[in-house]
This record gives sequence, structure tokens and C-alpha cells, in this order.
Amino acid sequence: MTNPSQGTDKKVAAGVCGILLGALGVHKFLLGYTTEGLIMLLVTILTCGFGGAVMGIIGLVEGIMYLTKSDEEFVSTYILSKKGWF
Repeated sequence: MTNPSQGTDKKVAAGVCGILLGALGVHKFLLGYTTEGLIMLLVTILTCGFGGAVMGIIGLVEGIMYLTKSDEEFVSTYILSKKGWF
């Protein structure tokens, strides 16, 4: 079982990366969601950046969601339950 304090350390990093680097899926990689991170990265790259606008908005929304959740809710939802999208 994952240590809950380890999840709270990832909360701020994933939230900030989601807001700043959301189009590249960096926040997904930080949380261990490799498939979701690759999807975001490849959409951005393969569309020559045009899909990055959509992925950037998704990253922005997810980053804000990460930062506004309580530590317990964040760990429960994204670390223990492994909810990959929103």
C-alpha cells in the first residue's frame, strides 16, 4: 500500500506541472499514469502542436483540480484509486 504522505508530496508537483506543462502530460507521468501521459504527449507532438491547445486545457483543468482537493481526497482519488482522467 502506498504511503499517504508520499501522495501529498506529488499533489503540488502534479498540480503545477499540469497547469504549466499540461499539453505534454508531465503531470500524468509524475502520478504514474504512463499511458495517459503518452496519449497527451503524442497528441501534442503528432498534431504539430495544434492538439496541444486541447491537451493544455485538459492539463490546466486537471492541475487546478489536483490543487483544490484536500490531501486525503487527492491520495484517495489519484494515488490509491488510480483515476486517470479528471
